[in-house]
Amino acid sequence: MLKRSFTLLGLSAGLLLSACQQVNTTEGGAIGVHRKQTMFTMLSSEQVDQMAAESYAATLKQAQSKGILNKDAAITGRVKAVAKRLIPQVIVFRKDALAWKWEVNVEDSPELNAYCAPGGKIMFFTGIIEKLKLNDDEIAAIMGHEMAHALREHGRERMSKAYAQQMGAKLLSVVTQGQYDGYIGLAGKVTDVAYNLPNSRQNESEADAMGIELAARAGYDPGAAISLWQKMSAASKGQPPQFLSTHPSNETRISELQANIPKVMPLYQAARKKN
Repeated sequence: MLKRSFTLLGLSAGLLLSACQQVNTTEGGAIGVHRKQTMFTMLSSEQVDQMAAESYAATLKQAQSKGILNKDAAITGRVKAVAKRLIPQVIVFRKDALAWKWEVNVEDSPELNAYCAPGGKIMFFTGIIEKLKLNDDEIAAIMGHEMAHALREHGRERMSKAYAQQMGAKLLSVVTQGQYDGYIGLAGKVTDVAYNLPNSRQNESEADAMGIELAARAGYDPGAAISLWQKMSAASKGQPPQFLSTHPSNETRISELQANIPKVMPLYQAARKKN
Protein backbone atom coordinates (compact mmCIF):
# COMPACT_ATOMS: atom_id res chain seq x y z
CA MET A 1 0.00 0.00 0.00
CA LEU A 2 2.83 2.40 0.91
CA LYS A 3 4.68 1.57 -2.32
CA ARG A 4 1.52 2.17 -4.33
CA SER A 5 1.01 5.53 -2.60
CA PHE A 6 4.53 6.64 -3.43
CA THR A 7 4.07 5.53 -7.05
CA LEU A 8 0.85 7.50 -7.31
CA LEU A 9 2.47 10.47 -5.63
CA GLY A 10 5.34 10.36 -8.13
CA LEU A 11 2.94 10.21 -11.06
CA SER A 12 0.89 13.05 -9.61
CA ALA A 13 3.99 15.18 -9.12
CA GLY A 14 4.97 14.49 -12.72
CA LEU A 15 1.56 15.62 -13.94
CA LEU A 16 1.79 18.76 -11.83
CA LEU A 17 5.23 19.62 -13.19
CA SER A 18 4.09 19.04 -16.76
CA ALA A 19 1.31 21.58 -16.19
CA CYS A 20 3.91 24.32 -15.57
CA GLN A 21 6.45 25.91 -17.86
CA GLN A 22 9.44 28.22 -17.53
CA VAL A 23 9.02 31.40 -19.58
CA ASN A 24 10.68 34.74 -20.26
CA THR A 25 7.92 37.34 -20.23
CA THR A 26 10.21 40.29 -20.99
CA GLU A 27 13.59 41.29 -22.34
CA GLY A 28 16.14 42.32 -19.74
CA GLY A 29 16.50 45.97 -20.66
CA ALA A 30 19.46 48.05 -19.51
CA ILE A 31 18.64 47.24 -15.90
CA GLY A 32 19.08 43.49 -16.46
CA VAL A 33 15.94 41.61 -15.31
CA HIS A 34 16.42 38.09 -16.70
CA ARG A 35 14.65 35.73 -14.26
CA LYS A 36 12.60 32.95 -15.84
CA GLN A 37 9.10 32.61 -14.43
CA THR A 38 6.98 29.53 -13.75
CA MET A 39 3.57 29.73 -15.39
CA PHE A 40 0.62 27.34 -15.25
CA THR A 41 0.05 26.18 -18.85
CA MET A 42 -3.73 26.10 -18.46
CA LEU A 43 -3.72 29.79 -17.50
CA SER A 44 -2.87 31.87 -20.56
CA SER A 45 -1.93 35.53 -20.74
CA GLU A 46 -5.09 36.16 -22.75
CA GLN A 47 -7.27 34.65 -20.01
CA VAL A 48 -5.65 36.76 -17.30
CA ASP A 49 -5.88 39.92 -19.43
CA GLN A 50 -9.57 39.25 -20.06
CA MET A 51 -10.28 38.75 -16.36
CA ALA A 52 -8.39 41.97 -15.57
CA ALA A 53 -10.27 43.90 -18.26
CA GLU A 54 -13.63 42.76 -16.90
CA SER A 55 -12.66 43.66 -13.33
CA TYR A 56 -11.33 47.06 -14.44
CA ALA A 57 -14.52 47.80 -16.39
CA ALA A 58 -16.59 46.98 -13.30
CA THR A 59 -14.38 49.29 -11.21
CA LEU A 60 -14.83 52.12 -13.70
CA LYS A 61 -18.59 51.62 -13.79
CA GLN A 62 -18.84 51.69 -10.01
CA ALA A 63 -16.62 54.79 -9.71
CA GLN A 64 -18.59 56.54 -12.42
CA SER A 65 -21.88 55.80 -10.70
CA LYS A 66 -20.47 57.38 -7.52
CA GLY A 67 -19.21 60.42 -9.40
CA ILE A 68 -15.58 59.81 -8.39
CA LEU A 69 -14.06 58.84 -11.76
CA ASN A 70 -11.67 61.43 -13.26
CA LYS A 71 -13.33 64.03 -11.08
CA ASP A 72 -10.27 66.26 -10.80
CA ALA A 73 -9.38 67.36 -14.32
CA ALA A 74 -5.97 68.75 -13.30
CA ILE A 75 -4.79 65.53 -11.60
CA THR A 76 -6.28 63.35 -14.33
CA GLY A 77 -4.48 65.42 -16.96
CA ARG A 78 -1.16 65.06 -15.15
CA VAL A 79 -1.49 61.29 -14.80
CA LYS A 80 -2.51 60.81 -18.45
CA ALA A 81 0.35 63.03 -19.63
CA VAL A 82 2.86 60.87 -17.74
CA ALA A 83 1.31 57.70 -19.15
CA LYS A 84 1.52 59.11 -22.69
CA ARG A 85 5.29 59.35 -22.32
CA LEU A 86 5.82 56.07 -20.49
CA ILE A 87 3.72 53.70 -22.61
CA PRO A 88 5.91 53.94 -25.77
CA GLN A 89 8.92 52.84 -23.66
CA VAL A 90 7.45 49.38 -23.00
CA ILE A 91 8.83 48.23 -26.36
CA VAL A 92 12.25 47.87 -24.69
CA PHE A 93 10.90 45.07 -22.49
CA ARG A 94 8.26 43.52 -24.75
CA LYS A 95 7.19 44.63 -28.22
CA ASP A 96 3.69 43.11 -28.02
CA ALA A 97 2.81 45.44 -25.12
CA LEU A 98 2.58 48.38 -27.51
CA ALA A 99 -0.57 46.78 -28.90
CA TRP A 100 -2.22 46.37 -25.50
CA LYS A 101 -5.47 48.26 -24.98
CA TRP A 102 -3.97 50.71 -22.50
CA GLU A 103 -6.37 52.70 -20.32
CA VAL A 104 -5.58 55.41 -17.77
CA ASN A 105 -8.03 56.68 -15.18
CA VAL A 106 -8.02 58.41 -11.80
CA GLU A 107 -10.36 57.65 -8.93
CA ASP A 108 -11.12 60.26 -6.28
CA SER A 109 -10.15 58.27 -3.18
CA PRO A 110 -7.98 58.91 -0.09
CA GLU A 111 -6.08 55.65 -0.62
CA LEU A 112 -2.30 55.78 -1.08
CA ASN A 113 -2.50 53.46 -4.03
CA ALA A 114 -2.20 52.98 -7.79
CA TYR A 115 -2.07 49.92 -10.01
CA CYS A 116 -1.67 48.67 -13.55
CA ALA A 117 -3.76 45.54 -14.09
CA PRO A 118 -2.70 42.86 -16.60
CA GLY A 119 -3.08 44.09 -20.16
CA GLY A 120 -2.33 47.73 -19.33
CA LYS A 121 -5.28 48.98 -17.28
CA ILE A 122 -3.90 51.83 -15.14
CA MET A 123 -5.67 53.37 -12.14
CA PHE A 124 -4.37 56.09 -9.82
CA PHE A 125 -6.04 57.26 -6.62
CA THR A 126 -6.01 60.97 -5.85
CA GLY A 127 -4.93 60.25 -2.27
CA ILE A 128 -1.44 59.09 -3.22
CA ILE A 129 -0.83 62.21 -5.31
CA GLU A 130 -2.34 64.74 -2.91
CA LYS A 131 -1.22 63.33 0.45
CA LEU A 132 2.35 62.69 -0.68
CA LYS A 133 2.45 65.90 -2.74
CA LEU A 134 3.92 64.05 -5.70
CA ASN A 135 5.64 65.81 -8.57
CA ASP A 136 5.48 64.38 -12.11
CA ASP A 137 8.80 62.52 -11.73
CA GLU A 138 7.44 60.74 -8.66
CA ILE A 139 4.17 59.93 -10.44
CA ALA A 140 6.31 58.43 -13.23
CA ALA A 141 8.19 56.32 -10.68
CA ILE A 142 4.94 54.85 -9.37
CA MET A 143 3.45 54.36 -12.81
CA GLY A 144 6.61 52.75 -14.19
CA HIS A 145 6.66 50.37 -11.24
CA GLU A 146 3.03 49.36 -11.76
CA MET A 147 3.45 48.99 -15.52
CA ALA A 148 6.43 46.71 -14.90
CA HIS A 149 4.19 44.36 -12.89
CA ALA A 150 1.92 44.07 -15.93
CA LEU A 151 4.82 43.63 -18.36
CA ARG A 152 6.34 40.86 -16.24
CA GLU A 153 2.90 39.25 -15.79
CA HIS A 154 3.43 39.05 -12.05
CA GLY A 155 -0.33 38.63 -11.57
CA ARG A 156 -0.40 35.54 -13.79
CA GLU A 157 2.71 34.25 -12.03
CA ARG A 158 1.06 34.52 -8.60
CA MET A 159 -2.12 32.90 -9.90
CA SER A 160 -0.06 30.06 -11.40
CA LYS A 161 1.57 29.35 -8.05
CA ALA A 162 -1.78 29.40 -6.30
CA TYR A 163 -3.20 26.91 -8.82
CA ALA A 164 -0.15 24.64 -8.46
CA GLN A 165 -0.37 24.68 -4.65
CA GLN A 166 -4.09 23.95 -4.76
CA MET A 167 -3.61 21.06 -7.16
CA GLY A 168 -0.70 19.73 -5.11
CA ALA A 169 -2.75 19.74 -1.90
CA LYS A 170 -5.65 17.94 -3.59
CA LEU A 171 -3.35 15.33 -5.14
CA LEU A 172 -1.66 14.71 -1.79
CA SER A 173 -5.04 14.25 -0.14
CA VAL A 174 -6.20 11.78 -2.78
CA VAL A 175 -2.97 9.77 -2.86
CA THR A 176 -2.71 9.50 0.93
CA GLN A 177 -6.47 8.99 1.36
CA GLY A 178 -6.66 12.04 3.62
CA GLN A 179 -4.12 10.78 6.19
CA TYR A 180 -2.18 14.04 6.17
CA ASP A 181 -4.94 16.56 5.57
CA GLY A 182 -4.37 18.03 9.02
CA TYR A 183 -0.84 19.03 7.99
CA ILE A 184 -1.80 20.65 4.69
CA GLY A 185 -2.89 23.93 6.31
CA LEU A 186 0.34 24.12 8.32
CA ALA A 187 2.39 23.32 5.23
CA GLY A 188 0.60 26.12 3.40
CA LYS A 189 1.59 28.64 6.06
CA VAL A 190 5.22 27.50 6.01
CA THR A 191 5.26 27.71 2.21
CA ASP A 192 3.77 31.19 2.39
CA VAL A 193 6.58 32.50 4.60
CA ALA A 194 9.45 30.50 3.07
CA TYR A 195 8.54 30.76 -0.60
CA ASN A 196 5.57 32.91 -1.62
CA LEU A 197 6.38 36.03 0.39
CA PRO A 198 10.06 36.19 -0.56
CA ASN A 199 9.14 35.58 -4.18
CA SER A 200 6.56 38.37 -4.07
CA ARG A 201 9.28 40.65 -2.71
CA GLN A 202 11.34 39.59 -5.73
CA ASN A 203 8.50 40.71 -7.98
CA GLU A 204 8.46 44.08 -6.24
CA SER A 205 12.22 44.50 -6.69
CA GLU A 206 11.91 43.65 -10.39
CA ALA A 207 9.12 46.20 -10.79
CA ASP A 208 11.22 48.84 -9.02
CA ALA A 209 14.17 48.24 -11.34
CA MET A 210 12.14 48.16 -14.55
CA GLY A 211 10.02 51.09 -13.40
CA ILE A 212 12.94 53.49 -13.07
CA GLU A 213 14.17 52.43 -16.52
CA LEU A 214 10.76 53.17 -18.08
CA ALA A 215 10.73 56.54 -16.32
CA ALA A 216 14.29 57.36 -17.36
CA ARG A 217 13.64 56.49 -21.02
CA ALA A 218 10.58 58.76 -20.92
CA GLY A 219 12.68 61.66 -19.63
CA TYR A 220 11.63 61.50 -15.98
CA ASP A 221 14.28 61.66 -13.27
CA PRO A 222 14.80 58.08 -11.95
CA GLY A 223 16.17 59.58 -8.75
CA ALA A 224 12.61 60.63 -7.91
CA ALA A 225 11.99 57.02 -6.87
CA ILE A 226 14.12 57.70 -3.80
CA SER A 227 12.12 60.73 -2.66
CA LEU A 228 8.93 58.81 -3.43
CA TRP A 229 9.79 55.91 -1.13
CA GLN A 230 11.08 58.25 1.54
CA LYS A 231 7.62 59.83 1.51
CA MET A 232 6.00 56.38 1.51
CA SER A 233 8.20 55.33 4.42
CA ALA A 234 7.11 58.36 6.45
CA ALA A 235 3.46 57.61 5.62
CA SER A 236 3.60 53.88 6.44
CA LYS A 237 4.87 53.79 10.03
CA GLY A 238 4.39 50.44 11.72
CA GLN A 239 4.86 48.33 8.59
CA PRO A 240 5.32 44.58 9.28
CA PRO A 241 8.78 42.95 9.45
CA GLN A 242 10.22 42.37 5.99
CA PHE A 243 10.22 38.55 6.30
CA LEU A 244 6.44 38.61 6.84
CA SER A 245 5.70 41.18 4.18
CA THR A 246 4.93 40.86 0.49
CA HIS A 247 6.93 44.03 -0.12
CA PRO A 248 10.58 44.81 0.59
CA SER A 249 11.13 47.04 3.60
CA ASN A 250 11.36 50.69 2.61
CA GLU A 251 15.04 50.70 3.62
CA THR A 252 15.80 47.69 1.39
CA ARG A 253 13.83 49.18 -1.48
CA ILE A 254 15.65 52.52 -1.28
CA SER A 255 19.03 50.78 -1.08
CA GLU A 256 18.31 48.69 -4.20
CA LEU A 257 17.06 51.73 -6.09
CA GLN A 258 20.21 53.67 -5.21
CA ALA A 259 22.27 50.83 -6.67
CA ASN A 260 20.25 50.72 -9.91
CA ILE A 261 19.76 54.43 -10.64
CA PRO A 262 23.32 54.92 -12.05
CA LYS A 263 22.52 52.22 -14.66
CA VAL A 264 19.67 54.26 -16.11
CA MET A 265 20.91 57.82 -15.62
CA PRO A 266 22.50 57.87 -19.12
CA LEU A 267 19.08 56.95 -20.55
CA TYR A 268 17.48 59.84 -18.65
CA GLN A 269 20.15 62.29 -19.76
CA ALA A 270 19.79 61.18 -23.38
CA ALA A 271 16.00 61.53 -23.23
CA ARG A 272 16.28 65.01 -21.72
CA LYS A 273 18.77 66.06 -24.37
CA LYS A 274 16.53 64.70 -27.13
CA ASN A 275 13.51 66.55 -25.78
